[in-house]
Amino acid sequence: MYTHPLSAFALAAAMLPAVAVAAPLTLTQALDLAVQRSEATRSARAGVASASEAARAAGQLPDPMLRAGVDNLPVTGAERFSTTVESMTMKRLGIGQEWVSAEKRSARRAAADALVSRELVSVQAVASEVRLQTALAYLDAYFAGETLKLTMRSEHHIHEELEAAKARLSSSSGSSQEVLATISARGLAEDESAEIRQQQSAARVSLERWVGVQADELAAPAELTGTDEQAFIANHPMVLAAQRDIELARQEATLAASNRKPNWAWEVSYGQRSGYSDLVSFGVSIPLPVSPAERQDRETSAKHALIDKAEGNLAEATRAAQAEFRGLTSDAQRLSDRIDRYRSSVVVPTQQRTAAALAGYRSNQVTLTLLFEARHTEVEALRKLLSLQRDFTKARAQLAFKPLLNGGAR
Repeated sequence: MYTHPLSAFALAAAMLPAVAVAAPLTLTQALDLAVQRSEATRSARAGVASASEAARAAGQLPDPMLRAGVDNLPVTGAERFSTTVESMTMKRLGIGQEWVSAEKRSARRAAADALVSRELVSVQAVASEVRLQTALAYLDAYFAGETLKLTMRSEHHIHEELEAAKARLSSSSGSSQEVLATISARGLAEDESAEIRQQQSAARVSLERWVGVQADELAAPAELTGTDEQAFIANHPMVLAAQRDIELARQEATLAASNRKPNWAWEVSYGQRSGYSDLVSFGVSIPLPVSPAERQDRETSAKHALIDKAEGNLAEATRAAQAEFRGLTSDAQRLSDRIDRYRSSVVVPTQQRTAAALAGYRSNQVTLTLLFEARHTEVEALRKLLSLQRDFTKARAQLAFKPLLNGGAR
């Protein structure tokens, strides 16, 4: 788990995203930098803040209504528009309030809290995805650098072989064909190095997109540890999101059911008359659900249908997470087996062949061409081994960072 605090270097690098990193950048630092500067994470957190503020307001009563007016104002005759002559004319000022029961307000608050919980999972899921993509980009860049070291070593060997071939040609113990063949091999080795540099450059650009710094050197990644199948599924972003969707749908269904009991409203007003007694009026408004089976009950049924939908989504998400875990675990295991087998059956023999060819060449028992072939075969075997190790480590990274247990925001 990569939860170590950022060093002062990492904080400075985060503030200056275009500055190159002199010291080797570790995977831990890359993950922390990526989450710290992620705009997607900031956006998700804003969603949580919005839902939290809405949840605080959900349990409140509606605002009271201020009412003001004039009743029974004459509009014809000599007394028209006069508010002081007609005894029935009254200036009125009142206040009204819709009353929502404590039960219904509690249901509204529960639904809003369920939405906050859903948004919190989104924040963790975004952070998990950022860490996962950063880890994959880091591994691509790291293994591209290791492959470049191999091709550069091969380039160096061929340069030495070319100088030796030229010396043999000048002493009449070699041939021009040998020199030309070595020159061609040097060109191929240089092109291979150029290709790997291109891949490394693309991988570093991808990594910089996440961490915001130019890392000239990457530290070897530590061994990545995943989790078991049950924990992987239980903490998978799709599964957690589906679980929160079920809870949200249930709370909304409870809220819809509470609408079968309508909200009452009360009003109190004070009326002023000229030359007559002032009056006070009060009353209560009660909605009459004339057809609850066609309105409120159907709204409740619609919300219950969304519960069924969310439960179906959870079942599918669980199956998908299970299949993903088993697929990644199978890939990691098979790659591990291939690495062990390839190292023992291919890499070690090629290294032994190179050592034997070098000894034979120094004793003039092996030609330069055979030594070159042995070295080239060894480099190609090591490149294939690096490719297998990269794929294995990326599979382990997905097992480690996909579930929110390791990949989520802390």
